[in-house]
Amino acid sequence: MACFLVTGAAGFIASKVSEQLLDAGHKVIGVDDLNDAYDVRLKEWRLSWLEGRAEFSFVRLDIRDGGALSDLFQSHFGNQKPKCHGVLNLAARAGVRQSVEDPWIYQETNLIGALNLLELCREYEVPKFVLASTSSLYGARNPRPFREDAHTDGPLSPYAASKKAAESICYTYHYLYDLDVTILRYFTVYGPAGRPDMSLFRFTQWIHEERPVTVFGDGTQERDFSYVDDIARGTVAALQPMGFEVINLGSDQPVVLNDAIAVVEKLAGKKAKIERQPRHPADVQATWADISKARQVLGWEPKVSFEEGVEQLVAWYQENREWAREVKTQ
Repeated sequence: MACFLVTGAAGFIASKVSEQLLDAGHKVIGVDDLNDAYDVRLKEWRLSWLEGRAEFSFVRLDIRDGGALSDLFQSHFGNQKPKCHGVLNLAARAGVRQSVEDPWIYQETNLIGALNLLELCREYEVPKFVLASTSSLYGARNPRPFREDAHTDGPLSPYAASKKAAESICYTYHYLYDLDVTILRYFTVYGPAGRPDMSLFRFTQWIHEERPVTVFGDGTQERDFSYVDDIARGTVAALQPMGFEVINLGSDQPVVLNDAIAVVEKLAGKKAKIERQPRHPADVQATWADISKARQVLGWEPKVSFEEGVEQLVAWYQENREWAREVKTQ
């Protein structure tokens, strides 16, 4: 049995990663501050599926708090405690448009939080560090599909910039201290109990409740929608020793936004009342992951089709509609 520290454990992806690690027989220490960046009921719902597991323990703290993190490492991984076999830093302030409104919290969480964890990995000789990064780094000018060696020095949002900074400090710790680091660039993750600021959660709620469906631009934008279980499986696979690698995790099958709305309409049995707004300058027109490296290095590829994934999301919403309809999505 290995022991892993997973930050953002009540988050969308991290809760699934924790679940898969537990299913594989490992011990998981989950960390999350349960902040109100979005409706806490979603975080509590995800956490409720983990807290009954015998090898799962939860610590509520903010990764920006270096002192609290240090205390946690000392109490769990000190000389008399089991060693930590890896840190999966999936805690983050996410969201392109929100980062334009409050860039400071993004830098503090995504960069300083990562630095706090890297320093403790050095101190406690943790052999593996996995960082959740983002396809937003690829910006607007790279050829598609996006390869890991594409230009990423032109982030279009504070969110992307904070993740670029976190990737850079990860390389520094790999170079200076030989820390084994894998950086995963996620592409538009969706699924049951997903983030309410993401388009598919919004479309599902708005169409079911017959609310106006806000679409920024003409709806011809393309997104490489990636199902959460697939992404979690790739994240767990990234725990193997690799030195230093940056790897895309996506579906490799971009979907036009208008077509995504049509799939939700069909499953909900209702038509969307579309209201168009100008495209946000921080949004990119299209994303598309080249996942050949993930196939080669991790032996990973997605298994869940877009239609199957949306069907699971819609089924979850209908089952939890009594409270999910109240989740703020604006």
